[in-house]
Amino acid sequence: MRLVVVCPHFAPDIAPTGAVMTRIVHELAARGHEIHVVTSLPWYRNHRVEPGWGGRPWRVERTAWGSVMRIHPMSARSKADVAGRAVGFVAFSVLAAACCALRRVGGRVDAVVAMSPPLTLGLAGRLGALVRRCPLVFNVQDVFPDAAVATGAVRSRAVVAAARALERATYATSHAVVVLSEDLARNVAAKVSPARRGRVHVIPNFVDTVAVVPGPRLTAYRAALGIGEEPVVMYAGNVGFSQSLGLLVAAARAMPHVAFVIHGAGAAREALRDDARDVPNLRFGDYQPAERLAEVLASADIHVVTLRRGLGHVSVPSKTYAVLAAGRPVLAAVDADTEVPRILAASGAGRRVEPDDAPAFGSALREMLADPAALARMGHDARRWVESHASPASVAARYEALIASLASR
Repeated sequence: MRLVVVCPHFAPDIAPTGAVMTRIVHELAARGHEIHVVTSLPWYRNHRVEPGWGGRPWRVERTAWGSVMRIHPMSARSKADVAGRAVGFVAFSVLAAACCALRRVGGRVDAVVAMSPPLTLGLAGRLGALVRRCPLVFNVQDVFPDAAVATGAVRSRAVVAAARALERATYATSHAVVVLSEDLARNVAAKVSPARRGRVHVIPNFVDTVAVVPGPRLTAYRAALGIGEEPVVMYAGNVGFSQSLGLLVAAARAMPHVAFVIHGAGAAREALRDDARDVPNLRFGDYQPAERLAEVLASADIHVVTLRRGLGHVSVPSKTYAVLAAGRPVLAAVDADTEVPRILAASGAGRRVEPDDAPAFGSALREMLADPAALARMGHDARRWVESHASPASVAARYEALIASLASR
């Protein structure tokens, strides 16, 4: 098959969604398919185009399996600039739509695959699919605008109404909508007509179990943060307002003998730093090269996965799979009966508490840290589960089968 993929990030960009789509593309390429990617220049780390990639508004790279066209992301000055980010997403999506529709790829295209967020890339993919007369597969990593509304990032009724109309239109005109969990599937299915609900498919994310493996806890990354042998509780991922990371600040104040680490960047990071100025056992770590991911994750004794109340039904933090691959237990402050708690229950890899409940969160941390043998067992079970349930090859095979079934129609 020949495919066109439209996504906001692609390697060497370090965004989690970029890592997901990069691996899917490489797995499909290994199965003999030709793929042409339309994406942005690398910019996620510092919210601006990375050094060495500037000077031109676009670049085209030829690969053994097809090509990668990178265009300027039109990014805002900071992640906290919501209006600027929205304008940038729209501008980037317009450019991506033109590239997706007009770029020559050497023959008939069997399908266009578009990734959200941003939601506007769904329209870019739809235009490309119309021009090329092929089906559109819309990959939804987070349901928008639900998450933005729940966190208060978007409050304008007009903007929310426009986003919901765009969301429904994109679902309705996609030949397949791929989501990460049954929760997201129910959310999307409720927004389309009954006749179109069969177009919603669940294909979970995955983790590279070869690149991310369990390692010793006393790492160079620990040392760089000034941490010794004391227990470490870590959050690693996007530091946004949907993550409710004030739970870690409160827990760090209450447990001075434990080192806490917030690793990553995002719109909420500076506010958290200001709030934690009087908390010496809370460190903030910056993004590291992808090849150090296993080391960073191994540095913690417990990882936390947090989402504000109500967001567990619209988002599945992909970091969960990487933590399990690293053989570390998880404490999740996430809504009950959603994907992350189901993963933890199936794997035996951790515990769940109610979102935004600081006393329950702190109590669970104390209980887990008091039983090192149980932590080791959870880590072992985590690794065993992820090896059998979240391999890149199995996920790529499901995408291949879905696209093949659409193309044959």
